[in-house]
Amino acid sequence: METTLDPEKQKQAKQYSRIKRRLWLVDTIFSALYAFAWLFLGWSGAVRAWLSTIITNDWLIVALYIIIFGGAYAVINLPLGYYSGFVLPHRFGQSNQSFKDWVVDQLKGLAIGAPIGLLMLELLYLALRLTGNAWWLWVAGGLLLFNVIISNLAPVLIMPLFNKYVPLGDEHKELQERLLALAKRANTKVQGVFKFDMSKRTKAANAALTGLGNTRRIILGDTLINEFTLDEIETVLAHELGHHVHKDIPFLIAFGTLSTTLSLFIASLALDFAGSFFSFTSAADIAAFPALMLMLSAYGLLTSPIDNAISRWRENMADDYALSSTKKGAAFASAFTRLANQNLGEIDPEKWVVFMFYSHPPLGERIEKAKKFITS
Repeated sequence: METTLDPEKQKQAKQYSRIKRRLWLVDTIFSALYAFAWLFLGWSGAVRAWLSTIITNDWLIVALYIIIFGGAYAVINLPLGYYSGFVLPHRFGQSNQSFKDWVVDQLKGLAIGAPIGLLMLELLYLALRLTGNAWWLWVAGGLLLFNVIISNLAPVLIMPLFNKYVPLGDEHKELQERLLALAKRANTKVQGVFKFDMSKRTKAANAALTGLGNTRRIILGDTLINEFTLDEIETVLAHELGHHVHKDIPFLIAFGTLSTTLSLFIASLALDFAGSFFSFTSAADIAAFPALMLMLSAYGLLTSPIDNAISRWRENMADDYALSSTKKGAAFASAFTRLANQNLGEIDPEKWVVFMFYSHPPLGERIEKAKKFITS
């Protein structure tokens, strides 16, 4: 039986997407105003000056400043985070998570993200103190190393903290054999096929090829396994393998490194101007952190359409690989139609929305591509 788009789900998808964009805009504006307030109202310099009177260690000054700056922001922004992360998904039937589990997830994320983020900022300010005008080059190199390490370790150290991953058993033997055969044809060595309990948080479905080297593995949400046919899952996974075939991971890491390096270089120039304008002691003055945050955020906002366009290009290539390698255009179209219904994915967003926000081609385009493949 052919899977068809649910018109009522599409109405919900459009409304859901529209609300999420508005929340993104509110969050973006609030973040900018918060940083501007710290700069123009003198809070940043005052906090740094106060810390300098009681502490002389540069590492501790950076750590305490970031805790105060970031902690205050997190508390003020908590209502928006609660609404966008908990209330809204429940309102549109996309979340299965209890409030208690949502809070636990937030605490886990904080326990993991805060130390890593603080360490990275400490290293950033170490580079600012020790390498002078070349700090941006050292930081770009450090971020490249970090991205490679985290891509390798995340599947075995971080992701299991949030979900339970178990190998597919005999119950899904045929599916496992199909996916491993797909991986073999794509010359991808994987450590196995794993199912994870995606349904404990969401009704949405997904699959991925995660890790690098000896941590590379295929992961499937239980929502995908329970709701999709074997052929549909095969085409979804073939798309993920298409990224490996086209070497998208090293390509995107290289592109991201170039973009990050450029952003840091521009930030280094702007930071010098901000230092003289706000009378910071140097670029390494932690009081200049809100200015640095604003510069990098502005760069990210301006370049996100370019990043998204490149991502959509690579995603299109992966779709082409999925169709050509499986020869299952009908299953591909059915899978992405089902995803549109289940994940409340908007099939025909406005062009400006795609330009600004979409890292993947719209679902409608992907479904039409599969239908054309069937008739070609």
